[in-house]
Amino acid sequence: MITLAELRRAHRTVGQVAIRTPVLPLRFSERPDTYVKCENLQRTGAFKLRGAWNRISKLPRGCKGVTASSSGNHAQGVAYAARKRGIAACIVMLDQSVPHKVEGTKAYGAEVILGGRTSVAIKERAERVSAERGFVYIPPFNDPDIIAGQGTVGLEIVQDLPEVKAVVVPIGGGGLISGVAAAVKLSKPRVKVFGVEPAGASKMKPAVEAGKIVVLPEVNTVADGLKPLQVGDLTLAHARRFVDGIVTVSDEEILEAAFYLMVKEKLVVEPSGAATVAALRAGKLRLPKGPVAAVLSGGNADVRFILDSRK
Repeated sequence: MITLAELRRAHRTVGQVAIRTPVLPLRFSERPDTYVKCENLQRTGAFKLRGAWNRISKLPRGCKGVTASSSGNHAQGVAYAARKRGIAACIVMLDQSVPHKVEGTKAYGAEVILGGRTSVAIKERAERVSAERGFVYIPPFNDPDIIAGQGTVGLEIVQDLPEVKAVVVPIGGGGLISGVAAAVKLSKPRVKVFGVEPAGASKMKPAVEAGKIVVLPEVNTVADGLKPLQVGDLTLAHARRFVDGIVTVSDEEILEAAFYLMVKEKLVVEPSGAATVAALRAGKLRLPKGPVAAVLSGGNADVRFILDSRK
């Protein structure tokens, strides 16, 4: 399990490359005291840079390069971090990855291979590339350094919003909620932490209920960053210890929230990042009184798709 000392060390490391993103109040929320942690404004457009740099910065000198598997945000984080270290990066992405995420990954200097239609398929391909080239595989979520890096989001929330009573986090493979929940609970044990999953890709909630990893046969959601078929053993362990509850939201609720954030709050947020606000707007969570912070995990949005969904 990640310790508070490890999270604080990670924060010093992550601060070498990541922006300390703002915690902003939602101006048009029906619920008072609702705030958002704007990782949509992070370098590379998502929180993933934090974990990627925390892992890649520790690689030994002489490392030939890195590989990763990703739908897009981890890809860009790893590509940026690898360029910062001056090493090669080869990223295996989903065949259906959002085109501008693919182009963004290439723009940071990485080689991109489209390697399959599921998280399992691209992970296997990336691991083969690692073995063939002598590269180091950088996991998207199930790794202590990745979890600690993502957890720096939580440290910043409790520092910048000390009166916070609840934190809401989207869940894909679980790296973000593992780190954030650990950071929040180890700093302020009474603060509630809630996770949000798309209804068409919910795997942490059933895994927590079953006490073991649940592998989905398929996923179906507009939230492309929340599409892994399963969580990891480390992320599940952190969720079981630190997370107070997990809810699901529909694609319609996610897209409505993304549209609201764009049009009313003037924040461009991708569907994966808008899942937390979707849960708040749909009344899915039993929240304590007082300030609530929702993590907007990414801003690499297909704006036209979001706008077209409202027609």
